[in-house]
Amino acid sequence: MDLEKLIFELCSAFGVSGGEQSAAEVVKKYLPPQTKAYSDSNGNLFAVLGNENADKTLLLDAHIDRIGLLITDISDEGFVKVDKLGGIDARVLHDCVLAAENGMKGTVCCLPPHLTDGKEDKATPISKVWVDFGLPADELRKKLKIGDALTFAAQPKKLLGGKITSPALDNRCGAAALLRAAELIDTDKYKVVFLFSAQEETFGTGAKTGAFSIGADEAIAVDVSFASQPDVSGQYGKIALEKGPMICISSVLSKEMSHKLIELAKEEEIPYQLEPIAGATGTNGDHIAVTKSGVKTAVISVPQRYMHTPVEVISIGDVENTARLIAAYINRGGAFND
Repeated sequence: MDLEKLIFELCSAFGVSGGEQSAAEVVKKYLPPQTKAYSDSNGNLFAVLGNENADKTLLLDAHIDRIGLLITDISDEGFVKVDKLGGIDARVLHDCVLAAENGMKGTVCCLPPHLTDGKEDKATPISKVWVDFGLPADELRKKLKIGDALTFAAQPKKLLGGKITSPALDNRCGAAALLRAAELIDTDKYKVVFLFSAQEETFGTGAKTGAFSIGADEAIAVDVSFASQPDVSGQYGKIALEKGPMICISSVLSKEMSHKLIELAKEEEIPYQLEPIAGATGTNGDHIAVTKSGVKTAVISVPQRYMHTPVEVISIGDVENTARLIAAYINRGGAFND
């Protein structure tokens, strides 16, 4: 599998939270032919591998939605009013180019510094953000409507040193890790269900309903988390790109699974980093762990810089090693089977 090509294609798909179909179609193209794929009413995509009659079911989750903006109004002057769909950072919207799913592009309106009160460095709140598509209102309303989604128009690009920059790496690189893991899994010890989940960035609906429908014995949620960058201190100041996936240790998660992942990483010589979190992880793992009567859950994250911006950065090697660790866990029988 060409991971770079896969990640570029996934990140180029629209798939804003609540409308993930285009991203799901990319995932389907890369699923191994032996998988059984199906969807549900919430926009989740499932794929089943392994022994369907096995005593245990393992759920692998990666959300495929991306953050964006919702059109809430189109003014008579032809400007588009928006609100957040997920964790949009108002600081990065100044002079940003946005795209609609139909390919139309508009720019976020920005007052020239010559006309400001000298406080132009202050981020404009979302409540005052407008988008200019260059059309009069009557023409614009034929092409866009209230309720349509917008997202960053930037496309994936290669950086030096095996790194990629793109919007939507959160969490399309996690989906790529699962697709790569599907190539490496070779066992009948588990029924393995892949959940490419919807709406993580807005309400977690996909993981909540998807995990409930599976009723797994164990689950691994794959997402991104914070890597070191200028001005980052504390525990995330020690997390580096190219040093392997981050294994989360949290009161919400299964200690047995987390420790088994650490043990396997050492045995398989897979680089890894630790992410200790005292409470909720901020991932789908939080939802999956409390599904039904509870699911033993682990979280593995790809280190990422500049989360929720148009220029997120990851290392392809970290995605590969995330996939290797997941495959090793499954091929070796998980935390509870030797």
